[in-house]
Amino acid sequence: MVLNTVPRKHLIRLSYIFMRISSLFYHGNNVACPVCNSTFRKFLPYGYNIVRKNVLCPRCLSLERHRLIWLFLKNKTDFFDKPQTVLHVAPEQCFYKRLKKQKNLNYTTADLESPIADVKLDIQQMPFRDNSYDVVICNHVLEHVEDDTRAMSEILRILKPGGYAILHVPVNFSMKTTHEDPSVKDPLEREKQFRQKDHYRLYGTDFPERLKKVGFVIKDKNYVDELDKQTIERYRLLTPEFMYAFYKEK
Repeated sequence: MVLNTVPRKHLIRLSYIFMRISSLFYHGNNVACPVCNSTFRKFLPYGYNIVRKNVLCPRCLSLERHRLIWLFLKNKTDFFDKPQTVLHVAPEQCFYKRLKKQKNLNYTTADLESPIADVKLDIQQMPFRDNSYDVVICNHVLEHVEDDTRAMSEILRILKPGGYAILHVPVNFSMKTTHEDPSVKDPLEREKQFRQKDHYRLYGTDFPERLKKVGFVIKDKNYVDELDKQTIERYRLLTPEFMYAFYKEK
């Protein structure tokens, strides 16, 4: 598949052309994207190894996780209303332009190589002062990081007291314990064990506990548990799933 062979930075550039064309062929009202406020007869298929049907928004390219995060931020936080500093690691196209336009946000993007990143960095050692950000968004990044505990600690360090992080990762809900093996170097073996060639681990249901051990605090129950079946199907969300704000204590 093209997703496995084309470098990510080139996919980002190509996606803008793709969005303009694809959305024209999917008019309808069966599914909805809360990120771009659009409806379609269905979403596009998407996946690296296992292709998931009806998940990719033709207009903004949001996936299940992006729509879930957007709904959470809109319905459970003051993210779109209160003035705040935000660091977005590995910024997604579906979020980038919209968050950049939010007048209440002092918004910074960061990544190792993304062409839409303001700052080039390694999340395991970030060039920011302690207590710098009200919110950090880091979506499907930690599984790509060699030392995720160090990355989590860095995120906690740069958060202001009382601030929170949106830390989303792929989780195998049939596993109670995260599977990781630093001795696995071969890309094909990593793909077999961790789902992708550039993954260092496959998270289990202990993911929230791993963050608690670093020092994060969970204040509310899993947001997905609040959603009814109609909402989940309308926005084509993935369940089971974790959706928390991970707080730094005041």
